[in-house]
Amino acid sequence: MGQEEPDLYRDTWVRYLGYANEVGESFRPLVPVPVVWASYGVATAYVTADAIDKGRKAATVSATPPHPPGRSLLTLPLTPVSPQAHAQDPTRVGVAVVDTFVWQSLASVAIPGFTINRLCAASLALLGSLTRWPLPVRRWTTTALGLAAIPLIITPIDRTVDFLMDSSLRKLYGTPGEPPTSH
Repeated sequence: MGQEEPDLYRDTWVRYLGYANEVGESFRPLVPVPVVWASYGVATAYVTADAIDKGRKAATVSATPPHPPGRSLLTLPLTPVSPQAHAQDPTRVGVAVVDTFVWQSLASVAIPGFTINRLCAASLALLGSLTRWPLPVRRWTTTALGLAAIPLIITPIDRTVDFLMDSSLRKLYGTPGEPPTSH
């Protein structure tokens, strides 16, 4: 049995690029707004690259005929592929791309970005009204709270997006899809 190749976007350091916008939102009180928007650009590039990768993998799986273990593809007899098999390939690829892009957009960019943004805005406002700390201390405290919240929000958001996708978009696919692993 061969080992499965690790997923570049899920099993390596590259997955941390999906957290860029949460980090950007945490640092919003300390950095210029264009830096925050750049962090969204990095996270969106990660989401797009992952969706393209899952589409390519789905196309490869669709195009590769099953073969018995121990036999080379070169020694198998050539068999014609039905037109239906070709017609399903674009659907499989499209479902893989759309499912991954929507799931990652919600679970990696939109919902966590909004959550950290609101948490940081609320904490900065509360620290301003409840303490007499200097503004730089309040800003750094807000950033620390935002960064500390990131690991706490990931799993609940991922599970919520799984539920939302299974209850809506994935019903259109005919069967619930395998949700992407947490970023």
